Amino acid sequence: MASKATELRQQLMTGVSYMIPFVTAGGVLIALAFAFADPIAVVGINVYETFDFWALLFKIGATAFGMLVPILAGYIAYSIADRPGIAPGIVGGLLSNEIGAGFLGGIIAGLIAGYFVKWLKGAFQVPKGVAGLMPVLVWPLLGTFVTGSLMIVVVGKPVASLNAAMESALGNLQTGSAVIFGIVVGLMMAFDMGGPVNKAAYVFATGLLASGILEPMAAVMAAGMTPPLGLALATFVRPKSFNEEEREAGKAAAVMGISFITEGAIPFAAADPGRVIPSIMVGSAVAGALSMAFGATLNAPHGGIFVAALVGNVALYLLAIAIGTAVTAAMVVLLKGYKSADVALEAAI
Repeated sequence: MASKATELRQQLMTGVSYMIPFVTAGGVLIALAFAFADPIAVVGINVYETFDFWALLFKIGATAFGMLVPILAGYIAYSIADRPGIAPGIVGGLLSNEIGAGFLGGIIAGLIAGYFVKWLKGAFQVPKGVAGLMPVLVWPLLGTFVTGSLMIVVVGKPVASLNAAMESALGNLQTGSAVIFGIVVGLMMAFDMGGPVNKAAYVFATGLLASGILEPMAAVMAAGMTPPLGLALATFVRPKSFNEEEREAGKAAAVMGISFITEGAIPFAAADPGRVIPSIMVGSAVAGALSMAFGATLNAPHGGIFVAALVGNVALYLLAIAIGTAVTAAMVVLLKGYKSADVALEAAI
């Protein structure tokens, strides 16, 4: 079971890793267009007929953003079935976009395409004379047909309904439920620090940007910045609780934290998971909840502190990050204070 879970994680992470450049390029271009021009105006301009620089940025960014789900699906399939899985996966992802099934549909399309093509590759023995045609013609052809058919007839509509319900609920969040949402995404962002749970929250928030729902992206980024920042602060406040390597890692963690690279917390979590992981999860939950409660918005999918100018309610947003960072540091310092007592108890036993 563990090996299957690890395999699935690797497949999903392959898709996400190929998708992230599209997220970054498209999201930042859209954010710049919206930051320096009227969003309604730039969306309405046809750049093929009327030249407008900000509308041009929006058009290019929106095109890149439209590739998120197809690339995610295509490279999930690629990680399972190699190159013959790419075309079926991308087509399945495009259909997911068209149906409205979003990134959830894209993940399902990638898995369907990958495992079906993988099965095809092992199911039939063919003469050597036609073996060369299989990976470039037969497997992509059959894989695309089967994946596309399943997305249209079986999978797409139920997932689209679920996606629409989730977006509708998020679009009508009140203060109480917004805080709960912030807590949940905060816990997810800190739980595995860049792993599949973290990426699920991140991908969901980036998907909502296209729908004009901007609060989740702000909460996700705040919660993702908090773990490395909190640990960096802890190494500064109580250096004797950390060894020399960890104190040096704290300096790097500070830089990664302001850059929204949650993985900066991994060295600390690997060394002391029982104390560090609960601490960063609580701190990120606080940051995410406060970001949602303050109504902070963000239309850039990456950048950390360097896109602060694009944040709505930026002062309160920075306060949410600061409080989450302080909570993380305080918990780590408090829990590590029991370390010597634990060692003494173990020695006595």
